[in-house]
Amino acid sequence: MIATIAQRTNYKWWAFGAVAVGTFASVADQVSVNVALPPISSYFVSDLPTVQWVVISYILTISALLLPMGRLSDIIGLKRVYILGSLVFALFALSSGMSTSLGWLIGSRVAQGIGAAMTQGTGMAIIAAAFPANERGKAIGFMMAVVGSGAIVGPALGGFLVDFFGWRSVFFVNVPLMTLAIGLSLAVLTERRPEAGQRRAGFDWLGAALSTGALLVFLLALTSANRYGWTSPFILGALVGAAALLAGFIWWELRTPAPMLELRHFKRMVFSFGVSAGFLTFLGGTSIFFLTPFYLQRVLGYSPAAAGLVLVPGAVCMLVLGPVSGRLSDKFGWRPFTVGGLLLSAISLFIFSRLTADSTLYLVIPALILQSCGMGLFYSPNVSSVLSSVERESFGVISAFLNLVRNSGHVTSVAIATAIVTATMGSMGYEPSLAAVQQGNGGVGQAFTLGLRYTYLTMTGMLLVAMVLSALRGRPSRGPATGAG
Repeated sequence: MIATIAQRTNYKWWAFGAVAVGTFASVADQVSVNVALPPISSYFVSDLPTVQWVVISYILTISALLLPMGRLSDIIGLKRVYILGSLVFALFALSSGMSTSLGWLIGSRVAQGIGAAMTQGTGMAIIAAAFPANERGKAIGFMMAVVGSGAIVGPALGGFLVDFFGWRSVFFVNVPLMTLAIGLSLAVLTERRPEAGQRRAGFDWLGAALSTGALLVFLLALTSANRYGWTSPFILGALVGAAALLAGFIWWELRTPAPMLELRHFKRMVFSFGVSAGFLTFLGGTSIFFLTPFYLQRVLGYSPAAAGLVLVPGAVCMLVLGPVSGRLSDKFGWRPFTVGGLLLSAISLFIFSRLTADSTLYLVIPALILQSCGMGLFYSPNVSSVLSSVERESFGVISAFLNLVRNSGHVTSVAIATAIVTATMGSMGYEPSLAAVQQGNGGVGQAFTLGLRYTYLTMTGMLLVAMVLSALRGRPSRGPATGAG
């Protein structure tokens, strides 16, 4: 069956379908579990900050292991790593649902994150390899639509499952979805055998340890900074430790004959500027989706359900524009879409910086739509351009690296935005925490809104820098990688 499908001209869509099912399940799981945290907290009689490690441990594991898993897939094959990751994800989703203690649940989520790192680190590479170079933007755009669908459906699905079947069902629902993904992958995906030189090179264990350690320490510092304070010895020590591990990683990667990540890719302007623009885009843009619900609920007074509905039009725009911009960038080039998308996002952030405690949805909704349209226009062409600048045999690790850039940008964006907002609140005599916004006492809403202004002006600057980088980088110095998976 595999040989028959692989010979068909529509093999690329069979491969896309196999990966799309697992990607949808992974993304929907990541956002739907948030809905289940309050009942999990009640069931295990634990406070919410402790229970949040059910989510935090999962995200940290994915981020820390994306790069090693991407490199592993380049050595032993994309299909093997993707299927094994799907199996690990399904087994520990079952284990999470069967948990009888909070420790068991968090441990299962760490293991589930290992499986998710394997699938997220290979899924995009499988798609990029299955489609010809002149259709890669379109393929990445459709995969972005799958990710967007999972992000939209996840909270609603999680809420339905928790209400009718209890919190355990949020984990159990992943089992049939991942089983389907495994079955489709076994039946459909072909395996491109690694070159002999790659097999001899082996796996860079020291590089994997250094990169994992650097990311884990850095992300732990970011997620804990607003709790312990940015100047606390713990946070400062963690940041220094992360920098030391990163320096060690760079030193080793430039000297080992088989590096985890080929740092010489950064000599190519399309690659280095594309990666930098991507990081700055997520650093500048994603804090909106974290802070806006606070503004809508605690400053403007909307219910959680109404606030959720306000976010939907923008999410739909991102879902639609991802495939459209990817398809058009294959035909007209990536620059108009990356630069144009970043310009829309920068305008959106500037509009957000004008918000007051009395603003209306007539200002908020258009700004959200502009931001989502900008992100939708930018992402697919940018990823396609970066992949066009590297060799086919590096697709696994580079796709994983791009996912890592996205995740790190998101976590860093939330940490920086929270720091600016809470520092502004503190300077005005209010408790410097988002918990004070939740309580909504006195004029804290005014202080919070002023903090939003400073945050969004800062983020606007980041997007303008990203726009300049996207405009200045040239074309790939080598021909686009081609070949089917």
